Amino acid sequence: MVLMGGLGVNVALPYRWIMRNNITLRGQWMCPREAVPRFIALVRSGLVSLDHVDVTEFPLAEINEAVTHAAANGGAFRLTVLRP
Repeated sequence: MVLMGGLGVNVALPYRWIMRNNITLRGQWMCPREAVPRFIALVRSGLVSLDHVDVTEFPLAEINEAVTHAAANGGAFRLTVLRP
């Protein structure tokens, strides 16, 4: 079992079930340091496509519009970016 990410609270785990079923439990706060450069290499090599990521850009002068857009259109693979 692998737990990844973070919660602000403790997580109750079924200790007896874990022990009886010989479960190995590992935790990682975020991805390891080497994951980001490796992911970038996969994108650059063409093995991972970012075509499904929807990026909407706003100039810094339109920050209010950007915040409104982000609030209304947020979600997985949807990014709102401010450009200086």
